[in-house]
Amino acid sequence: MAGMKNTAVLLLDCPDRKGIVAAVTNCLLKHDANILHADQHQDSEVGLFFMRVEWDLDSCRLNLEQFERELMPIASSFQMRWKLLGSRKKTRAAIFVSKELHCLADLLQRHASGELECEVPLVISNHPVAEKLARFHGLEFHLMPVTPATKAETEARELELLQRNHIDLVVLARYMQVLSPAFVARFPERIINVHHSFLPAFSGAKPYHQAFARGVKLIGATSHYVTDELDEGPIIEQDVMRITHRDGIEDLTQKGRDLEKVALSRAMRLHIGHRILVYGKKTVIFD
Repeated sequence: MAGMKNTAVLLLDCPDRKGIVAAVTNCLLKHDANILHADQHQDSEVGLFFMRVEWDLDSCRLNLEQFERELMPIASSFQMRWKLLGSRKKTRAAIFVSKELHCLADLLQRHASGELECEVPLVISNHPVAEKLARFHGLEFHLMPVTPATKAETEARELELLQRNHIDLVVLARYMQVLSPAFVARFPERIINVHHSFLPAFSGAKPYHQAFARGVKLIGATSHYVTDELDEGPIIEQDVMRITHRDGIEDLTQKGRDLEKVALSRAMRLHIGHRILVYGKKTVIFD
């Protein structure tokens, strides 16, 4: 733990009204908390207020449990939805992958270099090709083949494995299986997928083929939370690249892979940094 930052993050949203910022910051300041970052957003169309506050726990007279008790009456009075998180409790992420390994390789390299401050105890795949890469990074690899007849049984085994490993976040690094509603319900707003198009354009299968057929001049990649509706979850991160009439499907696929890696790694970093608030089909991203 030496040298590791010791901070707390409060994420909240509530109906917009006067006094929210003052109530939260005064609660912190009266206990000598050193506020390191504070950001807020108002959506006037729906009348909602969003806020992220991060402070140094070492300088504060309250630990997380004590602050939670102090915050409860404030949260109740403002009708807040809120999450309180500590930096020293690292997110535990499981990565799911199929045959294409570019996103998995990128995430594991970023994790090994310290760019992704989380724990990645295991990789799960419905194909064996990712095993060598996972083992190279010292991770458990679990082969979970999926067929229509075995899908429910396989998901049950996967969920048991995730529970046993205390997994907080599931990352789909080009995992080409649609998760069941029962699986998604176990990890609400905690499953991140990357789709190889700039959603909502070209959702579903073979988006690069769709983009080529449409003659687009930009291609993109989208990272989003998974919901029961395919490719319809709240968007976390997107990136685009200009293309021309000279680019064929193989060119689009190659260029798109770079976008996919960037969009997915950024989304994962934002999630583990506690910088995302979801409301409806939208997100607020605090930078």
